[in-house]
Amino acid sequence: MLRPSTMDALHPFSPATREWFASTFAEPTAPQVQGWSAIAEGQHTLILAPTGSGKTLAAFLWCLDRLATTPTPSDP
Repeated sequence: MLRPSTMDALHPFSPATREWFASTFAEPTAPQVQGWSAIAEGQHTLILAPTGSGKTLAAFLWCLDRLATTPTPSDP
């Protein structure tokens, strides 16, 4: 079960992404929690953390969530 503070970190994501994350991982890692708010705000973000700490997912989950939930423009 995800702790309330963890749910806060996942709040900016779509319900489908939050559900997937909660069913796949026990909780976000510190680099994910600390990086997502900056990434969501469009800030240039550098995450320094050990291998296996979730940096790649921290970087790409926001982009994948936006791609999955943003409607395609009607006029290319």
